Amino acid sequence: MNLLQRVWQSSLGKKYLMALTGAALFLFVVGHMMGNLQVFLGPQAINRYGHFLKTTPEILWPARIGLLACVGLHMIVAVALVAQNRAARPVAYAKVRAHGATAASRTMIWSGLIILTFVIYHLLHYTLTLPSVNGYGLDFSTLRDEEGRHDIFAMIVMGFQKWPVSLFYFVAVGLLCTHLGHGIGSMFQSLGLKNNVWGPRIAGFARAASVLLFLGYASIPAAVLGGFGGGHLEEMRRVAQQRDSAAPPDQNRMVPIGVTNAAGKEK
Repeated sequence: MNLLQRVWQSSLGKKYLMALTGAALFLFVVGHMMGNLQVFLGPQAINRYGHFLKTTPEILWPARIGLLACVGLHMIVAVALVAQNRAARPVAYAKVRAHGATAASRTMIWSGLIILTFVIYHLLHYTLTLPSVNGYGLDFSTLRDEEGRHDIFAMIVMGFQKWPVSLFYFVAVGLLCTHLGHGIGSMFQSLGLKNNVWGPRIAGFARAASVLLFLGYASIPAAVLGGFGGGHLEEMRRVAQQRDSAAPPDQNRMVPIGVTNAAGKEK
């Protein structure tokens, strides 16, 4: 307990916590992107991946709890460091000096808050699948593929066919990658691993990683807006219509609202 108190009371200790939680979140963002990119392998791949996660709670729930703990601690430490810096300089400078500072470094708190807002929406949209936030009024958890698994492929395509959702996603992912680009450099500096030799290399890695992450994440909504996945939704609708036409009248089921054709237009 005394060790934890000393770490928390120390400015350097807080920076270490920021660096370590930031590193964990960076690894999650990379892993999450790799999982999401399986959508380009087709419905079977992404649905099988999602089914595996949902049927292995011994992996899923520790990961979720650990992720939430890292996010919470990262935010708390960030606020504490900002408050500590302001307390150390109770009187503001007559003129703001931003030598060596970048736009990303000066707006880390604000970009972090916007990212948090998006993460909450993203969880409501794709994890909790609340019908009120997806623009269809449809519970995405009811979507099923031919093997009875949650049709994550259809959920992703339907979700991103709503252009306001995709636009918000582009903006949030752009801010996230900018945030990470600056955070990676700060992380190595806080851990004492950034010097005149490694500094330029770390900066280059941070820029490359942020660009690749943005391209990876943004490629999915961009592809969907371009028509990707529309054929799968059209097939879903055709199968549903055949099933309903063969069922007795009192057992007819409505085709899910918002299922679209290959051109991405609602029927």
